[in-house]
Amino acid sequence: METIHYISSELLSLETVNTIISQGLTLELSEEARASIERCRIYLDEKMKSHDDPIYGINTGFGSLYNVKISNENLTKLQENLVRSHACGTGDEVPADIVKIMLLLKIQSLSYGYSGVQLETVERLIDFYNYDILPVVYTQGSLGASGDLAPLAHLSLPLLSEGEVYRDGFRQPAQKVLDKMGWQPIALQSKEGLALLNGTQFMSAYGVYVLLKSVKLSYLADVIGALSLEGFDGRIEPFSELIHMVRPHKGQIVTARRFNELLEDSEIIIQPKKHVQDPYSFRCIPQVHGASKDTIEYVKKVFRTEINSVTDNPNIFTESDQILSGGNFHGQPLALTLDFLGMALAELGSISERRTYQLISGLRGLPPFLVSNPGLNSGFMIPQYTAASIVSQNKQLATPASIDSIVSSNGQEDHVSMGANAATKALKIVENLERILAIELMNASQALEYRRPLKSSGFLESFVKSYREEVPLVGEDRILHYDIENTVAFLQNLQLDESVFE
Repeated sequence: METIHYISSELLSLETVNTIISQGLTLELSEEARASIERCRIYLDEKMKSHDDPIYGINTGFGSLYNVKISNENLTKLQENLVRSHACGTGDEVPADIVKIMLLLKIQSLSYGYSGVQLETVERLIDFYNYDILPVVYTQGSLGASGDLAPLAHLSLPLLSEGEVYRDGFRQPAQKVLDKMGWQPIALQSKEGLALLNGTQFMSAYGVYVLLKSVKLSYLADVIGALSLEGFDGRIEPFSELIHMVRPHKGQIVTARRFNELLEDSEIIIQPKKHVQDPYSFRCIPQVHGASKDTIEYVKKVFRTEINSVTDNPNIFTESDQILSGGNFHGQPLALTLDFLGMALAELGSISERRTYQLISGLRGLPPFLVSNPGLNSGFMIPQYTAASIVSQNKQLATPASIDSIVSSNGQEDHVSMGANAATKALKIVENLERILAIELMNASQALEYRRPLKSSGFLESFVKSYREEVPLVGEDRILHYDIENTVAFLQNLQLDESVFE
C-alpha cells in the first residue's frame, strides 16, 4: 500500500484528500514541483537585482500601504513583520484535522511555481505535516479576501520559530519544538510572507472537511431515512423510477434508486398498506435529499478547482517575464458555495426531524413516544425536542454570510467575501446534522422493533444489528443523553466504501 503522496501538478481531488488524511500518508515534493518552486525563486531573485521599481508586496508595504517603498536590505524584515503583525486571530481554535488540511492545501498551492517562495519554506511546511506539528490557528479574524490573512499568519508563525503548535498531544511554544527537532527558523525572503498569508486555505480546508462529512452524512441520511420508512410502515411507490424519470434531477434519481436498493427483500415494505399516502417527510425524500445531493456535487466542483489553484498575490509568471497583482485571494466563489452547502445540509436535518416527529406520534400501530407503558415512561418524547432545537439553530446558521461585506485597509480592500464566516458556520451545521440524524436513527431503530416478526432488508437488518451493539433497545426510561452521544460515535466510526465519496 502507498505510504507517500507526491505533491505535483496532478489534480488533487477530494477523494485524494480523503485518502491522504484517512490513511495517514506522508507528503513529499515531486521532482516537477521542486523544479517549479526553484525556477520561480531564482527568477524573482534575479528580478530584484536588476529591478528597482516598486513591485507590490515584494518591495512595498501591504494593503493601503502599497505606496511605501521598502529598501532591499529590509525585505526579510518586511516579510517577517507581515507574518507577526497579521497573527491577530482570536476565538476558538481551528480543529486539528482542519489545520492539517490547511497545511496540505498551502503546500499544494505554493508548489506550482507562481508564488516565489524558497524550496526550504515549502519543505518545512511538509515537515510540519509529516511530523504532526500542527500550528495553533484561531477561527476568527479572516474577512475571506486578501486571503485568510490572520489564520494563515498563525499557520506560518512556526516557520519563524514563533507562535504555538500542538505536538504529541501538547500545546507548546513552536521554538521549543523546533529546538527539539534541530531545525533553524526560516529566514523569509522577498514576497514569502505575502505568499504564505495570501490564499484561501482556511476557507478551503473547512470546505473540504465539511464536504467529506457531507457526502458521508448524505448517504447516511438515506440509510436512516429508509429505516424510518420501515418503522413508519411507509410505501415504496414514491421511489418508483417512473416518477423520477419524468423529473430527472440527478440527485433525485440517485436517491430513489438507492432506496430501492436499501429496501430490496424487505418483508415490511411489501406488506399490504392501509394508508394511501405518506407525509411529505417520507414521500418527498427523493426530491429533498436529492436536491441536497445536487448541491453537494456543485460545491465539490467549485472546491476541486480551488484546491488546485494559486491563490496568493502577486503571481509570478516566469515564462512571460511578468509579476502581476490581481485578486485570486478573494473568497467569493467559496463564500457563496459554503452558504449554499450550509442551506442544503440544514434541509437534510429539517426533514429528518419531521420523520422523527412522525415516528413518536402514536400513528400506524406505533405506541406514543415508541415506548411500552407510555405515561409511566416518556420514552422518546424529549429527543425530538433536542432535534427540533438543533434544527432551529441550523436555520439561523444558514443565513448567508456571503451577502455581507465590510470595508478594510483604509478603503483599499473595499469588498470582502466573508467566506471564513461561511466556512465556520458550515462546520457547525454539518456537526449539527450529524446529531439530528443520530436522533432519527435512535427513533427509527426503536420503531422497527414494533414491526416484528416482519424483517426489513438484509442490509438494514445488518445495519441495525451493528448499531444495537453500541446502543441497546429502550425498554423503559433511561438517560438518553448517553444514547445520543453513543449514536453519534457510531455514525462517526462507520467506515464507508470509497465509492460513496466519488
